[in-house]
Amino acid sequence: MPGWLPRAMVLALALYGCFQLGSWAFYQLIGLLTNVLIAFFLALAIEPAVSRMAGRGMRRGLATFLVFLAVLIAGVGFVVLLGSMLAGQIVDMVEEFPKYLDSVINWVNQTFHTELSRVEVQDSLLHSDWLQRYVQNSATGVLDVSTTVLGGLFRLLMIFLFSFYFAADGPRLRRALCSVLPPSRQTEVLRAWEIAVDKTGGYIYSRGLMALISGAAHYILLVVLGVPYAPALAVWVGLVSQFIPTIGTYLAGALPMLIAFTVDPWYALWVLGFVVVYQQFENYALQPKLTSKTVDIHPAVAFGSVVAGTALMGAVGALIAIPAVATLQAFLGAYVKRYDVMDDPRVHGGHRWRRGRPVLSRIRGVVRGGGGGGRR
Repeated sequence: MPGWLPRAMVLALALYGCFQLGSWAFYQLIGLLTNVLIAFFLALAIEPAVSRMAGRGMRRGLATFLVFLAVLIAGVGFVVLLGSMLAGQIVDMVEEFPKYLDSVINWVNQTFHTELSRVEVQDSLLHSDWLQRYVQNSATGVLDVSTTVLGGLFRLLMIFLFSFYFAADGPRLRRALCSVLPPSRQTEVLRAWEIAVDKTGGYIYSRGLMALISGAAHYILLVVLGVPYAPALAVWVGLVSQFIPTIGTYLAGALPMLIAFTVDPWYALWVLGFVVVYQQFENYALQPKLTSKTVDIHPAVAFGSVVAGTALMGAVGALIAIPAVATLQAFLGAYVKRYDVMDDPRVHGGHRWRRGRPVLSRIRGVVRGGGGGGRR
């Protein structure tokens, strides 16, 4: 046996062990890394506001605290407003539930010629097996729900802490990163950081603009239907549908449907249809156009990046895919050598003309002439 073979086997086993250990550590820390990534992009989003306040003489830590405080106050106020509104509507809906049930039963009896009564329907629901199983599962799942809520609050607190440190200590972080790089690389890092701030800010701006358009469209619908609390519901739909990826649309549409149901059950179907139609319009017409304008990427690239981000990282990937791809595209574009495009009609989608006739017409003329004899 060659003398190098045992050493090669030991080295291969050591490399395999290191790979397995690294894979295990990565999967154990994937949640933490995801939170850090979200916090980093959140810090990039508030970087312009913090830098503007710090440029006026305010300490950067205090500026970051004030920005987060404003966001927190706005979020808590909005949640409290919607919570009180939703609680009142739920109470009204419970009180009016017998009336709704009677109207549905009367419609069923008239349409299908049945003889149902509210008492029979209530008894069948109360003594049904699926309702008893649902109550049992709900009672046993209270602890799981509480654990999930506490875990979500802890994760949210972790994201805010990391984003606060990233934003407040942004200059120190950049200096620490540049201190281990040569001057030429330092310029590239600072340029990439500036591009990331611009693209993330543009993405937040586009989301805010789409939230405004969505809220205005749903506000008009709710006013036409006579649904109460139309302004608050419109703000809810705009914010939730744009800033909560994947499931935000369904969460946003559920509350207006619930409130519309208290006015007229058929209004809930109108709201559902409008939400579905508007979502398709937003996905295929509005979002690609606005995103390509503010983030400066092609609509097809924007759509593909969202799909790829969702496949790789789920909801988080869908949220940060567009600013990440826009940053990468802008950074690489600074180092790609470009040339002047020649003045050719084919560049603009036309045909190449020669002596007043396109090349394709000349070829067809030769074919019709039987192979093209010489001019006599």
